[in-house]
Amino acid sequence: MELFSFYNVENLFLPDPKPVHKLDPTRSGLRNWDEKRYRNKLFKISHVFQLMKEDNDVLPFVIGLSEVSGRKVLEDLVEMEPFNSEYGIVHYNSMDERKVDVAMLYDKNKVEVIDSETITFFFEIVNKNTENYDTTRDVLFSKIKYKGEIINVFIAHLPSKREKDINKPKRAFILNEVRERIMKIVDADKEHVILCGDFNENPDDENLVQILYDNDHEKVLVNPFQQLFSTRNYSTFHYKSGLLYDQIIMSRSLLDNKTLAFQDAHIFNSEKIRSRTRNFEGRPFRTYAGTRYLGGYSDHFPVFVKFKNLH
Repeated sequence: MELFSFYNVENLFLPDPKPVHKLDPTRSGLRNWDEKRYRNKLFKISHVFQLMKEDNDVLPFVIGLSEVSGRKVLEDLVEMEPFNSEYGIVHYNSMDERKVDVAMLYDKNKVEVIDSETITFFFEIVNKNTENYDTTRDVLFSKIKYKGEIINVFIAHLPSKREKDINKPKRAFILNEVRERIMKIVDADKEHVILCGDFNENPDDENLVQILYDNDHEKVLVNPFQQLFSTRNYSTFHYKSGLLYDQIIMSRSLLDNKTLAFQDAHIFNSEKIRSRTRNFEGRPFRTYAGTRYLGGYSDHFPVFVKFKNLH
């Protein structure tokens, strides 16, 4: 069995330098983000994967991450248990205004990275006096080899829903670009594809339904998280709403493949990483609530898919 996982780790920043003046803005935007809190956060994130391993007897062979700031935090993370420096890192700094990126970790004993690049998107500034523009986070593309099979991995963290969802057209644009690339890979190269990320949309949203089909309306990709969402399984919450923004979508070639055959999809919401307070029962135990430090894991649960090895 193999696992492929995605996790939005919520603001994984290096500790802030001590401010010169009390009201200086911090790099992280977090309150009192010091070495101790940073170390606790690293311990918590690595502990999530330790728990996942205890439940499934195996660590994910590939992990997509979002909301990481810079390469150093990833280097610090993979040194820890259960990774023990056995995991490689694919990461590029993006132009994101908050300096948070997506990244990929992979088991160096199982996976070879053949190629990787970022797909960058620029959106025109409509009105310079507003804050309604951004250079968004890149989509990370990696071509990997696992047991002789080529898998094309896309990792995305799409622009968030805010201010009456002004970012919706951006998400549609990015997903359409990614879809075109995926269709080429599936049609011309006949290779496997996995697209994972925090899409800031649920599996039944129009953008994420459209991405599954090619131009002839043939279904080319499958999203096992549609089923989970329809049965009220969520990876994150906003006020009273349960959301399943974190998803792993794959090419149909992985349904009955001999090396990796899709088995099922999961939201990893182990009791240990859930909130301790009654009001937020069943929700992720997060690091901050606004400016208040809680010392938890993340405001998202990780998601993963299980593959059977038929060999």
